[in-house]
Amino acid sequence: MKQGTLLKWSRVVLAILFFLPITLFFVDFSDVFPDSLSRLLDFQLVPALLGGFIGIIVLQFVVAFLFGRIYCSVLCPAGVLQDIINRLYCIGKKKKKGSRRFLFRKPMNVLRYGLLGATIGFAIFGFTGLVMLLEPDNNFEPRATNLVRPVVMWGNNLIADLLMRIDNYSLYHVTVSTVTTAALIAALAALILFIVMVALRGRLFCNTLCPVGSLLGLASRFSLFRISFDKAGCIQCGKCEYSCKAEAIDATNMTVDASRCVDCFNCVSACSKNGLVYNFNSPFKSKHSANETDNLSASVSAINNPNSRRTFFATTAAIAGSVSAVSALSNALGETEKQEIEDIKKWGPITPPGSLNLERFKDKCTACHLCVVQCPSHVLRPTGLEYGFDFLLRPRLAYVDSYCNYECTVCADVCPTDAIKPLTKEEKVTTQVGIAKFMIDLCIVHTEKNDCGACSEHCPTQAVHMVPYEGTLTIPNVIEDLCIGCGGCESICPVRPVRAIVIKANTEHAFVELPEEEEVKEVQIDSFGF
Repeated sequence: MKQGTLLKWSRVVLAILFFLPITLFFVDFSDVFPDSLSRLLDFQLVPALLGGFIGIIVLQFVVAFLFGRIYCSVLCPAGVLQDIINRLYCIGKKKKKGSRRFLFRKPMNVLRYGLLGATIGFAIFGFTGLVMLLEPDNNFEPRATNLVRPVVMWGNNLIADLLMRIDNYSLYHVTVSTVTTAALIAALAALILFIVMVALRGRLFCNTLCPVGSLLGLASRFSLFRISFDKAGCIQCGKCEYSCKAEAIDATNMTVDASRCVDCFNCVSACSKNGLVYNFNSPFKSKHSANETDNLSASVSAINNPNSRRTFFATTAAIAGSVSAVSALSNALGETEKQEIEDIKKWGPITPPGSLNLERFKDKCTACHLCVVQCPSHVLRPTGLEYGFDFLLRPRLAYVDSYCNYECTVCADVCPTDAIKPLTKEEKVTTQVGIAKFMIDLCIVHTEKNDCGACSEHCPTQAVHMVPYEGTLTIPNVIEDLCIGCGGCESICPVRPVRAIVIKANTEHAFVELPEEEEVKEVQIDSFGF
């Protein structure tokens, strides 16, 4: 087996070994896979940065300096997804003589490093919107959660129906409850944009829009092992350039832009004459390609080049268009839903226990939706635009038909960025994420003169308890010092559309002291008593 084929298939196997478990983990609705599988996400650059895993960050840059952008072709799920889309796009398309799938293009360094600088600059000042929009993890995981996972669940329900007809009950129905309209629209818009970019320009996202790719490109342009031309073997057939998804190979001038090369090795595999090799190539030789030695001049030419300007504006318009589409479509809700959303918006989102406060959570959360997928009670939901763009798609506690389990710490256990800090069970049961607010004018005890008490029965701390009201009727009363905001009361309240008891978010999480348990007195029974 020649070098190119061996390298390519080694890359494919490694990519599958990372991509498949991560994908299955996100679509796993029956909790088959262990939570420890989430540690694979620690290898992603932005989660590692937000989680404080300095060793992983250093390792990624060392690997990029030694071997190039292996991260983009093996470890990055968004990168592997682009390769899959490209492969599917090529199915059934015959390569006609003279047709070219890809061509070498000069790097758009103004847009490329401008987005990198803007992303870093905005993040320093606390605005992580660009990170969420452009970070590769965030362009894969929410898509798996909000598009693939529901399809798998619907498929499970369809198969379960078919099996039930023949008295086979090995599968059971599951409720698709964690997908919101805004999250579904955002995921679909991003996937369509991804498909269009891959179909037209291959790895355009990785080489121009992705800040992680641009950052690693600064190290990979000096990589010790890289793809280069063997001028003695090259016959300038152009196969390498046509197969380069990164559009980084100039077959005419026999140069490879190492800062954009993602080490997929398709070019080395496609070359039948061994005109391309992957070997040690000192970056300090005096003889460099024009693409690698002078990024400044490339940036200037990108500004002056009308084709580059058109690509810049077209790409910017595509991003802006997808965001505006999400905004417009998410507004297409019923009037009742709109009013309910407006009421909730005034109070702010309820962030998961362990997030400490709203601002810290917004700074650290990348909306990977790992906590949403793994939440056993499905109380964590992706957020739409009801709390503004800076909280778009981030998870919040939504007590629509469920509540936060009293001693559950799963979301904190799987969070890869430390946006949700790990809690012990003792800390969890005393963490106050919000406080129950009772509205007597909506309660059926007041409006219909009927007994209820469902909220009190479902309160694990007895912060909600019943007190005398009228005659034999009792009505809920809230002791705020005992309430932890778990949502047990809100989720069970029968009043619609606005419930009589709802949880108001704490922007800064507090801690409560639970009442001491009463001592159980031992009673000795000397006789039966009758």
